[in-house]
Amino acid sequence: MNTLIKLAAVTVAALAVPAVSYAQTTNDRPLTRAEVRQQLIDIEQAGYNPATANDIDYPSDVQAAQRRLAQTKMANQNGAGATTSGYGAPANNATQSGE
Repeated sequence: MNTLIKLAAVTVAALAVPAVSYAQTTNDRPLTRAEVRQQLIDIEQAGYNPATANDIDYPSDVQAAQRRLAQTKMANQNGAGATTSGYGAPANNATQSGE
């Protein structure tokens, strides 16, 4: 009886290991230089300007740009604002002053 319980426990453990290891598989690979550059370009196109950022507004400025970027990506995935020109979605009537 004792060996039957041990055999059952080993069998359950052997079957559970692949399921647990698959559930923990993630894509946590380091970003390439090109991916980091593209992320910087995307966030700047969303309105963040690292050259004019000051320390007081830094977190809120970059978070606002990240939200705009996420909204733009969501709209593009849903088909709203998608273009076939290859140049991305049209600008959202944003302007910059020369200051």
